Amino acid sequence: MTSLKYKSWLVAWTFFATCMLLLVLQITYGFIMGFAHMGMDGLHEWIPFNVARATHTNLLVVWLLAGFMGSAYYIIPDETEQEIWSMPLAWIQWGSLVLVGVTAVIGFHFNWWEGRKFLEIPRPLDYLVVVNVLAFLLNIGMTLWKAKRYTTTAMTLLVGLVAAALLYLPGMITFESQVYDSYFRWWVVHLWVEGVWELVMGAILSYLLIKLSGVDREVIEKWLYVIVGLTFLSGILGTGHHYYWIGAPEYWLMVGGFFSALEPLAFLGMALYTVTMARRGERRHDNRVALYWAVGTGIMSFVGAGFLGFAHTLPQVNIWTHGTLVTAMHGHLAFWGAYGMLIFAMIAYALPEMTGRKLFGGWLPEWSFWISNIGMISMTGAFAVAGIGQVYLERRMGLDFLETQEALEVHFLALVMAATLFTIGVLMFIWNFIQYGMPKVAEEAAPVPVAAK
Repeated sequence: MTSLKYKSWLVAWTFFATCMLLLVLQITYGFIMGFAHMGMDGLHEWIPFNVARATHTNLLVVWLLAGFMGSAYYIIPDETEQEIWSMPLAWIQWGSLVLVGVTAVIGFHFNWWEGRKFLEIPRPLDYLVVVNVLAFLLNIGMTLWKAKRYTTTAMTLLVGLVAAALLYLPGMITFESQVYDSYFRWWVVHLWVEGVWELVMGAILSYLLIKLSGVDREVIEKWLYVIVGLTFLSGILGTGHHYYWIGAPEYWLMVGGFFSALEPLAFLGMALYTVTMARRGERRHDNRVALYWAVGTGIMSFVGAGFLGFAHTLPQVNIWTHGTLVTAMHGHLAFWGAYGMLIFAMIAYALPEMTGRKLFGGWLPEWSFWISNIGMISMTGAFAVAGIGQVYLERRMGLDFLETQEALEVHFLALVMAATLFTIGVLMFIWNFIQYGMPKVAEEAAPVPVAAK
């Protein structure tokens, strides 16, 4: 007998543990950049700012992917009511993902990278990523094929993951023209985070609401079609707001501006959907913390990805804010609200189910939720003030870039203080994760001899 409902969940736990470790490493590099912005760049000889930034952003992608994959390895067996198709393949796939992440981080410190913003990992690692994702999709796809039990939640999750894999390929094409190269690079960067990842987000959020709220599956999954459809449509054409100033045709000003304005409506729909489904729940799940994270995902994704995204992506505004700290204001809360909190929600729900230990009722997990989110909102405010100051001093007054950065140092003191609060909340969550321990597989019971019966 086993203490796990599915042995596949041990793979999910390992992916969750990996994404927690990578998050801590990402936060560490964030602090290095924060202190550098304050004028305290003592590590410059060993970790220049450009290396810290590339490491910080790429670790974000890897830990979120690890969280998505862990969620899939948890959800798919539960939705299909059977084990994953190949456990050995799942372990190999986890190992190769870790290998990519570790090699990329080390390589950045030795200037081994492509130099393309957000897609810095070297070309040989790109091929390993493709193999890794194909192995993952094969495992998930074959599990669904064997089960012949296709729920809307599971299929939406699969479609989102397949689309993310396909949209990685344009980023492997390089062009001598800066315009063409940037044009297709956004097919990966934008269409992941504001397109297909939102399919994954919708699927995981629906799964959690089905489990936590008690609302009928059919009701939740009908709304899933509407919300994800609207989000996906606006996200695809909203790619145009990255084409304003790179030499692309002028019509992108209108297309990008209009559909960027629609994106907040999609995220508002996601927020209302989440809150409404949670309030309509006929039964209340004991795991309130997981529900906090799930509902928080809907609300914070609207604020960060929707509202703050709209605040600076209209052409009339973006001409001044493009490439400034205003983008960092939007990016930090958007990634945390839409995807970071979603993975935390999945982990908060899955840990008690995997370990049999209900450690979600004390002060630690609840304080973790509030402290980390207050810290992130404070960080967003610090970025906003610094970004507006940068736009005014640099873009309007014409102050030199370095003089502007020196004038903004005081705001990064506030940012580091807020980041410290955020980090405390995250570390509390990780400590709660450690307290749960690993899912344990009990030894098979020895058969009773016939003579003894």
